[in-house]
Amino acid sequence: MAKFPVDVPKTKVIKVFEYLGFEQVREGNHIALLRENPDGTKMPLTVPNHRRIKGSTLQRICTQAGISRDEFLEAYKQV
Repeated sequence: MAKFPVDVPKTKVIKVFEYLGFEQVREGNHIALLRENPDGTKMPLTVPNHRRIKGSTLQRICTQAGISRDEFLEAYKQV
């Protein structure tokens, strides 16, 4: 099973989540993202505003957002 990338620049992380349908709505100490699902519900997502994001942090963010490891890694390759 492929692992999450380690120490990814936050700009690439944001681009990956935007590729997955999220939109950045706010930036402060954390970056707030939001995705509208086809059923009309909204999925919020919070990413720490650090220069680099650790793999373990990415794993937890994806788990909370309901994004599989494979889905994230495929989007990571595309961006």
